[in-house]
Amino acid sequence: MNVQTVDYCAHDAPGRFVQSLRETGFAVLVRHPLPPWLINGIYRDWLQFFESGEKEPWRFSRDTQDGWFPPDVSETAKGRSQRDLKEFYHVYTWGRIPPELRTDALSYHGTANALAAELLGWIEAALPTEVSGKLSEPLSTMIDRSPNTLLRVLRYPPLSGDEPAGALRAAEHEDINLITLLPSATGPGLEVRDRQGNWHAVPYETGALVVNVGDMLQEATQGWLPSTPHRVVNPTGADAAESRISLPLFLHPRDEVVLSERHTARTYLDERLRELGIKRA
Repeated sequence: MNVQTVDYCAHDAPGRFVQSLRETGFAVLVRHPLPPWLINGIYRDWLQFFESGEKEPWRFSRDTQDGWFPPDVSETAKGRSQRDLKEFYHVYTWGRIPPELRTDALSYHGTANALAAELLGWIEAALPTEVSGKLSEPLSTMIDRSPNTLLRVLRYPPLSGDEPAGALRAAEHEDINLITLLPSATGPGLEVRDRQGNWHAVPYETGALVVNVGDMLQEATQGWLPSTPHRVVNPTGADAAESRISLPLFLHPRDEVVLSERHTARTYLDERLRELGIKRA
């Protein structure tokens, strides 16, 4: 499986980017405009938050789904019985954020959201007319002023050796949203599954940005772009004793956006959250 690494600044970047998404559901961008100092600072500061007792008052709200999700309520991937080995914090622009972490988190959220709009424009420009003609609105405007776009700060804790049999840091799953922007985590481990069922490591490069297609974009493009299963595998050796921090931004449309004859963004999201056991109010 050839997940392409694409130079964001190259003249042929849009075409190569969309080609990789079309073939694999994933692409890797280098020399992108997201500031590495901001990403690294978020990794450092949120790791301290996760490792401290300061997270307890920020436990998530079942009604609004913002806040800290401890490991014992972490997601269970569709079709799995074991919870993922992770904890995470849901950052929404309107949500609760620890004051000392708020400025950088919202700065990154805004900067990455702007890049995502540009990348969705690249995608729409490449769509066949029979696909683009059925969009309810341009892809890039589907996320405009959306309260649903989610910045998830993830911590995969060190492995203790007594994890449940078969449990993974993140079991096989597809993302729900339009596209996901994922700057390089603090360690490798992300894998993607090809159509034959084989698993391949997504190229890991410090400072790179992984972008993948979500189920909503697959729905909106009638399958022209695939939402590909992926996972985060457990490390071995010395890496098993280290936390892994990652920072996916899940680009969601506004609730009322029509994805297809079957779904609005709201009905699609609610269906998937029920499957994950974290249905919102």
